[in-house]
Amino acid sequence: MKLLLDTHAFVWAMAKSHLLSSRAARLIADGANVILVSAVSAYEIEYKRGRDPVLSRLPADLDEAVKRLGFDWLDLSPAHAVMAGRLPRLHGDPFDRMLAAQALAEHATLLTCDAGVLAYGPVVAW
Repeated sequence: MKLLLDTHAFVWAMAKSHLLSSRAARLIADGANVILVSAVSAYEIEYKRGRDPVLSRLPADLDEAVKRLGFDWLDLSPAHAVMAGRLPRLHGDPFDRMLAAQALAEHATLLTCDAGVLAYGPVVAW
């Protein structure tokens, strides 16, 4: 299975694993799954880092953290950006809209506890 981690799932996998659902933890730990972290999440973390105590304690080198966890980066392509812009306005968070578009375009399952993303189709596993 190809999983794209929502930003909170990536943060929790790094720093607060007890907040992951048991299913999410199992999916992340399953070596048969490809775990992707979006460049969008890197931007979201850095954008919010100074205002969020959990984010402020994350490693400064997110690239190294992704590698250490055995995850892979997913770049934001022009096709992803266009798809995100064309999604119906069912969810107000632009970060989540971009992640949903990436999951749809990449035929990945978005690992998130955000029920609002369900509006974009069968892309959520939690």
